[in-house]
Amino acid sequence: MMEKRKKFILPEAEIPTQWYNVTAEMKTKPQPMINPQTKEPLKAEDLYPLFAEELSRQEINQTDAWIDIPEEVREKYKIYRPTPLVRATGLEKALDTPAHIYFKNESVSPVGSHKLNSALPQAYYNKIEGITNITTETGAGQWGTALAFAASVFGLELAVYMVKISYEQKPYRRSLMQTWGAQVIASPSMSTKAGRKIITDHPNYQGSLGTAISEAIELAMQTPNCKYTLGSVLNHVALHQTIIGLEAEKQMAMADEYPDVVIGCFGGGSNFSGISFPFLRHNIAGKTHTRFVAAEPASCPKLTRGEFRYDFGDETGYTPLIPMYTLGHKFAPANIHAGGLRYHGAGSIVSQLLKEGLIEAVSIKQLETFEAGVLFARTEGIIPAPESTHAIAVAVREALQAKEEGKEKVILFNLSGHGLVDMSAYDQYLAGDLSNHEVSDEEIERFLAES
Repeated sequence: MMEKRKKFILPEAEIPTQWYNVTAEMKTKPQPMINPQTKEPLKAEDLYPLFAEELSRQEINQTDAWIDIPEEVREKYKIYRPTPLVRATGLEKALDTPAHIYFKNESVSPVGSHKLNSALPQAYYNKIEGITNITTETGAGQWGTALAFAASVFGLELAVYMVKISYEQKPYRRSLMQTWGAQVIASPSMSTKAGRKIITDHPNYQGSLGTAISEAIELAMQTPNCKYTLGSVLNHVALHQTIIGLEAEKQMAMADEYPDVVIGCFGGGSNFSGISFPFLRHNIAGKTHTRFVAAEPASCPKLTRGEFRYDFGDETGYTPLIPMYTLGHKFAPANIHAGGLRYHGAGSIVSQLLKEGLIEAVSIKQLETFEAGVLFARTEGIIPAPESTHAIAVAVREALQAKEEGKEKVILFNLSGHGLVDMSAYDQYLAGDLSNHEVSDEEIERFLAES
C-alpha cells in the first residue's frame, strides 16, 4: 500500500520575484565565451543577432546576484507555480532507510517538466523586442513542448528541430508541440545546409542535440525577424531555472529540514542548476556544507570522463566557443531513452564549479535508472521521465548508503518531469529489451581529437 506523502506547498504570493545569478557570487568566475573568428571574449552585443537582447545581457552578467522576474512572466508562472515539495515517505519505507528523501515536483507544469521555467521568459523577451519567429532544438521533446506552449502564449511562430531518434521514439511529444502550433522537423534534415551535410556524410545518423542546435541556429540566422532560443547549457537558462531551488529553499524551511545532498539529472545543466544554485550560495558564503551531485548517463559522460576545454555548443560549429567539460562537439551519443541528456558538453557555470570541486558528478547506466524509476512509480505514484530517473537512482544510492552507515541524511532531488509520454521506454524496459550503453576511452579520445 502506498505510503501517504507529505507535501509542502507555498502560497501563490510566495512565488519568487527574482532569479538568482550564482556567477555574481562565485569566487572564480566562469571563463568567457569566445568568438571563434576573432578569438576575443564575447560582449552582449555580439549575441544580439542570435538571441533577444535582454537574454544576451543576462548571459554575460556576472555582477548582479538578483535579476527581477518581469511581472508578465511571473503571472504566467502562476499557472503552475509554486510547485510542490514532497517527502517521499513511500520510497523511504521501501528502502528501509533512515534518510529523509524530498523531491521538488516540476512535473506538474502544463508541459510536464521544468523546461517551462525558461521557455516563458525567453518567449516574453523575444516578444517585447518585436521578434515574430523563433527557432530551437529539442532532444526528448521536453524543451520543445515547453517552448511551443510559451510561443503560443506570447503569439510567436516556432520551428523546432527534434533529434531524429526522439522524433521516432516519442511521437506524442511531437504531437504536443504541433497541438500548440509549432512546426516540428526531424533532425538531421534536408532543410538546412548543416543537416544536408550530416545526412550526406552519415545517411543513417539518428541525430544529436549538437546537430539539432546547428540546424536551428542556421534557420534563425537566415529568417527575417527571427531569433534562436536554447533550453539548457547557457547561463541565462540556468538563471531562469533557479526559481526551482528558491522555492525549494522556502519549502525545506517549512519542513524544518535542510538538505545534506542535492541531486539533479544532467544533460546540459538546466534543472541541476535550478535546484542547486540557490542552495549553493550558502556553501559559497561558508554557512553550509551541502553536497551537490549531477547525475549523467554512462553513455554520455562529459562531466565524469570528458575534458575541460573550449568547444562549440553544436556539431557544425555555429555557436561561440564555450568553456566546458566536453566529449567533443562531434560526439555521437548512444540512442538511450533519456534523450534530453544526450548532449556532448556542459554549461560553463557548472563546468567551472566542477573544476573547483564545488559540485560532484556521477554517471549511471540505463538499466539502473529505469529500475529506480519503476521503484519510484510504485512507491510514490508518479511515473518519472527517463531523464529524471537518473536523479532518482542517485537518491536511492545515497539513501542506501545512509542505511549502511546507520546515519540520518536529508536528500533533495529534482523530479524534472513525468514520463507519461515516454511509456514506450518503460514498455521496452519491462519487456527486458533495454540495455546499458557505455562509451569506450578510445571513442572519447577520437571525438576529442576531432574537436
